[in-house]
Amino acid sequence: MLYTGVTGAAGAAGVAAGLLCAVPFRQVDNLSQDSLIKRAASLVTDSSSTFLSQTTLALIEAITEYSKAVHTLIALQKRYLDSLGKLTAAEEDTIWQVIIRQRAEVNDKRDECKRFQESWFSAVKLCEMASEAALTSGAEHASITVRTNVQVAQTQVEEAQKLSVDADKKLTEAKVMEVQRMAQHAASLESDEEDIPEAYLRED
Repeated sequence: MLYTGVTGAAGAAGVAAGLLCAVPFRQVDNLSQDSLIKRAASLVTDSSSTFLSQTTLALIEAITEYSKAVHTLIALQKRYLDSLGKLTAAEEDTIWQVIIRQRAEVNDKRDECKRFQESWFSAVKLCEMASEAALTSGAEHASITVRTNVQVAQTQVEEAQKLSVDADKKLTEAKVMEVQRMAQHAASLESDEEDIPEAYLRED
């Protein structure tokens, strides 16, 4: 962070005092500057890891909920297609309203995934920066720990993303099936109309 408007020794002393006050641990006599820096770096890696853990949990949960919403939508669409020609106009309208609401929920869940994913990416970058800072300050153990946390989080998110990829694939297949079945249904209706004897179509 850049500080502006600080001039002279008094200003520098004020900034230094502010920085020291911000350090969340008690000053210990005879503790070297290197030791203080290492402790501060460890605190940074700890807080970064906590941020990463929370965003990872949120992202995985969002992905899971999105996948569930997609599978529910697919089931509703299949139910509708299986009922083509067997429903009254009112029943068909009711099912369509449910499908429309479910599609809206899928879109909301997808947006939620994107929002948590952005936070998760930020957490990963923060951890990588914290790890580098810890390494250069001599806090090697803290650096290794936070990098390990990043690797674990990435593996967990990748596993969760397989669910959404599979759901998206099945949703695409369901959309193709819907188009085909609707086309077949429309063609069947046209065929039925052509089979009606002309006498029934003629007005008296």
